[in-house]
Amino acid sequence: MTIIEGIAERIGAIHYDGLPPEAVRWAKAAILDTVGVTLAGAAEPCAQIAAGVLGLGQAGGDCLIFGSHRRATALDAALVNGTAAHALDFDDVSNSLGGHPSAPILPALFALGEVVDCTGRDFITAYVAGFETETRIGRGVHFHHYEKGWHPTATLGVFGAAAASCHLLGLDRTKTAQALAIAASLASGIKANFGTMTKPLHVGHTARNGLFAALLARDGFTANSAALEHKQGFLLVFNGAGTFDAEIMLRDWGQPYDIVRPGLGVKQHPCCGSTHPAIDALLLLRAAHEIAPERVARIDSWTHPRRLAHTDRPDPQSGLDAKFSVQYCLARALMHGRIRLEHFEGEAFRDPAARALMQHIHAAPHPEMGEGSGEHLGAEVRIIFEDGKTLAERVGAALGRGPDNPLPEDALAGKFADCASRALPSAQVERLQRLLVQLDEAASLRAITAAMVAPE
Repeated sequence: MTIIEGIAERIGAIHYDGLPPEAVRWAKAAILDTVGVTLAGAAEPCAQIAAGVLGLGQAGGDCLIFGSHRRATALDAALVNGTAAHALDFDDVSNSLGGHPSAPILPALFALGEVVDCTGRDFITAYVAGFETETRIGRGVHFHHYEKGWHPTATLGVFGAAAASCHLLGLDRTKTAQALAIAASLASGIKANFGTMTKPLHVGHTARNGLFAALLARDGFTANSAALEHKQGFLLVFNGAGTFDAEIMLRDWGQPYDIVRPGLGVKQHPCCGSTHPAIDALLLLRAAHEIAPERVARIDSWTHPRRLAHTDRPDPQSGLDAKFSVQYCLARALMHGRIRLEHFEGEAFRDPAARALMQHIHAAPHPEMGEGSGEHLGAEVRIIFEDGKTLAERVGAALGRGPDNPLPEDALAGKFADCASRALPSAQVERLQRLLVQLDEAASLRAITAAMVAPE
């Protein structure tokens, strides 16, 4: 049995009645959060340009384009909604995946779910199957895969999107294996494009490709089920010899499910997750002390070198670029006490006060958070004032990063309302939120998407 065949067998064994309550709870939280950030991201230029190039203003179809009243084919909807889901870099994260687990899966599932009009329980189960697939493969290839320069949200997320789509279609082991093997050839995404529109496009492309792979396999399209371990397959081509552990990908599926432990990370700040620990450390200092930015002589931000590699950006040149600048994010956190979506809109990244404060912020690798450290999600911030006074704070992980440090339920609800209200009237936002909270009771996914249709 090949690795892919083993994965396909495990995907088929996942049933709603066998899911622990915690897996269902976290799945519903992830779905709520992803719908919210997708609605907020729908108006972003990257999603609008993608929709325009595809001609979605004229095309028809069965599947809703989030944040609008337009519909498109399933594949086009998956691409545009997937791009919107990651447009703000506000979507959830996973330690095992090394990226964003839900954005590659859910746009594909919503498009397919509208076509087949599945129940909420079937939708949740397919999502968990996709989450488990991409994160288990992630466990086997990290962190070499991440550090080599691949964008795991895309290169691994395509397997999650394919697995979830296969599960919702009810494909057998053979066809599911074919879909995953097709997905191996559709995997792509490089970190060089972080901070540009192409990063969210990775996710739209991934959602579409995962769904595409499943539909092809359903109709008899073929691929090599040894596409992972083949001498010219995914593992050796994307990672290289000695840099992956294939056996761990199949070990202990659902014991527990990855969405339960190590779990899902829900973002409280609309910027790169690698900046969040430093932001949280600074906000803790700000809450405990009166800090006048004009009295600050220097701020040191120390994070794991893996996180610093793409967040040490002292001179961001766009709003998207600023989402990956720990200097900019810390400046905004100190100035305002929170990071807001509008801090990355238009020319906000050029704000003179923020730019002036950034000159005092210095980022470096933490001396105690090396490659062998267990604190690869932590950070430390030190503030030195003009009079020589010093304050410092260290966090092991950002708030919301996993079940041991969850984002409070009221904060999750507030985030959803804030995001969704960018596309929908407040009364509609409240109704949609109720429907998503009760997703496991829904008889028709179309009833859910109908509540997302924006006014004309």
